[in-house]
Amino acid sequence: MIITRSPLRVSLGGGGTDLPSYYREHGGFLVAAAVDKYVYITQHRTFQEEIIVKYSKLERVSAVDQIEHPIVREALKLVGITDPHLELTSMADIPGGTGLGSSGSFTTALLKALHAYKKNLLSPVELAEQACDIEINRLGEPIGKQDQYISAIGGITAFTFRQDGRVEYRPVRLSEETHFNLEDNLLLFFTGYSRSASTILKDQNDRSKKNDQAMLDNLHFTKELGYKSLDALEAGNLEEFARLMDVHWQRKKARSSGMSNPHINEWYDYAMAHGALGGKLIGAGGGGFLMFYAADKARLRHGMREKGLQEVRFRFDFEGTKVVTQN
Repeated sequence: MIITRSPLRVSLGGGGTDLPSYYREHGGFLVAAAVDKYVYITQHRTFQEEIIVKYSKLERVSAVDQIEHPIVREALKLVGITDPHLELTSMADIPGGTGLGSSGSFTTALLKALHAYKKNLLSPVELAEQACDIEINRLGEPIGKQDQYISAIGGITAFTFRQDGRVEYRPVRLSEETHFNLEDNLLLFFTGYSRSASTILKDQNDRSKKNDQAMLDNLHFTKELGYKSLDALEAGNLEEFARLMDVHWQRKKARSSGMSNPHINEWYDYAMAHGALGGKLIGAGGGGFLMFYAADKARLRHGMREKGLQEVRFRFDFEGTKVVTQN
């Protein structure tokens, strides 16, 4: 049996500039952090001749081409596994469609398990690139590269997306005090809404390809916010980082009509009046998690509880995608 895990993530600045439709023309930049909420993949060799895939549904097939789950099917093809004695099961700490990059985490955890099965050694970058190849190239999803990279690498990391497709990254240089303050004062609240990132991002993707000036201006501005967020974090100026989060959210809402809704706007404004210095909706938008940097954590938690929002507490993950068990 092989068990792998891959961390989910939160974006800290510059999100949206990692889509090929943008960075191939203009270059992208963002800061993201892996968190200690995970997607798990269990791989087991079965006695009978069949491939069993368990996720939100159960598949039993005799050949890889018959698998309905597109990522599982393409991952098996990429790694070159045709063995019909195989059972794959996925579990997650947080449901998909909630803005924490679960699809990228699922793909990297799955590939890690399949390569462990084949006894292949892969670097985190190779793992991330294979995950991107499956989701972006083979399946044509209108998504970016940050989820696959931050889940594979882990940590609090700055990513530069070059026009030729290369991805450069480095750890964000935080003092110990800034690290602990950031971890303690960033709070996540579930809105109760799930959504498909692909649906939200398709509009951005299409408009970027058409050189829609309003969309490009928005993304140029967002990229600059990414650089400023990095500077604020490395300077230990978390109040400025929080202010930039708020600016980011206001610009992000202008990117698409599906980015927010009246309930999310109400909860955001309430949080800002009850202990938050800044915040934003994590991920592509339309639902998922609101993240705030709190000046008064107790007041913010109390206020969000009054509004019926559930908090998910977290710490940062510095291990990235890994094999947990192999025997």
